[in-house]
Amino acid sequence: MKSLVKKVFIFTSNVFAKDKVLLFFILAGIVGYSGSLLVYIFRLGFFDIRHLVAPQAIGMVALATDLPWWGRLILPVVGGALAGALLEYGLNWMPRCGSNDYLEAIMIGDGKLSIRHTLIKSAASLCSISSGASIGREGPMVQLAAMAGSALGRLLKFSPDDLRLLVACGATAGLAAAYNAPIAGLLFVIEIAYGKLSKQTLTPMIVAAVISVVVAHHFFGINSVYQIPKFSLAADWKIFTYIGLGVLCGFIAPVFRYTLDISRVFFGRLGHNRILTMAVGGLGVGIISVWNPDVWGNGYSVVNSILLTDWTWKALLIILILKIVATSISHGSGAVGGVFTPTIFVGAALGALYGHIFSHGSLAQNSTILSYTLVGMGAFLSSVTYAPLMSILMIYELTLSYEIVLPLMLACVIGHYIAQSIRPDSIYEKKQC
Repeated sequence: MKSLVKKVFIFTSNVFAKDKVLLFFILAGIVGYSGSLLVYIFRLGFFDIRHLVAPQAIGMVALATDLPWWGRLILPVVGGALAGALLEYGLNWMPRCGSNDYLEAIMIGDGKLSIRHTLIKSAASLCSISSGASIGREGPMVQLAAMAGSALGRLLKFSPDDLRLLVACGATAGLAAAYNAPIAGLLFVIEIAYGKLSKQTLTPMIVAAVISVVVAHHFFGINSVYQIPKFSLAADWKIFTYIGLGVLCGFIAPVFRYTLDISRVFFGRLGHNRILTMAVGGLGVGIISVWNPDVWGNGYSVVNSILLTDWTWKALLIILILKIVATSISHGSGAVGGVFTPTIFVGAALGALYGHIFSHGSLAQNSTILSYTLVGMGAFLSSVTYAPLMSILMIYELTLSYEIVLPLMLACVIGHYIAQSIRPDSIYEKKQC
């Protein structure tokens, strides 16, 4: 029996030594499964914490709405202070071993992600997003999934190049599971981080994305994160009206990024005490939410409301401005999270506002406004991330409508071109994901 096991082991080792693609097929599947599982655990932790605060609330906006005005003011402060304490003491007590960010590990690092720092920052993120920070929870999810790839590669003592590939597989798995968008998740990592496209690099990431989404479907179901009603586009010539939306997104995206920069500089002047800065950031979001609770959280419920119900142009303009300000405050104060989902939120509000203006404020043209909302989501995402292919595929995977592809392609590439002309540096060069 022992000799048989030894022969099987030797045979398997020889096969893997000769066919590296097969080895990475198997490892990518393991990373895809474990990455999706970590995404599920993180989301479960978020739901459990939110349930402790308000058992009946479904979503952060509903939680904020149910709270009295003073609760909306205090809870973000408390959550920010707790998150700051975790970062202030946890990161200082535990020495870092590896990169602090998965994009850094893939782009300029050796593929080694600090497991300790990732876990501490994930716990801090749970405190922030569960208390109303206007930030996305998907960033920490992707970081955790990428950590799974890094840990497996380090366990097997892989070379830096192979380790970066496994981290890329983990990041792809995390994005695919978080958004139920395997193709867009794959393109994000290729366009933004990995930058290499070959059979040896593409196939493992595809395997990781597929396995991750299959596991995510088991835990979360197959529903899209955004509820897209049926719609139809108008006459073919009206596709050119989306050029204006692409131009608008291209000019607003740098403004959005500048607000993030200004906020980061402001909070940097408060000092290096994370507890103070993140508590002040929570206070800023709390003050805004006293007037409008829709700024809490990553904004899934608000975007779904924009897609499914009628909003006046005044309400859209107000939430557009307030969300940009609230996200800048949360991000600038150091809250651990992503700006990816808030970017989609801003794009939805901007697209719906453009649709109202173009249709002269007529609420009867719901299908037209809806199409502008969806295209705005993709065009603004493209204008902020400089990843037009990913943005196009993201919205397509959310809608599964081929009708939206042509205007989406047009608006995404125009917005990307204008935004990058105004500000050539990528948002991910400063690791704001």
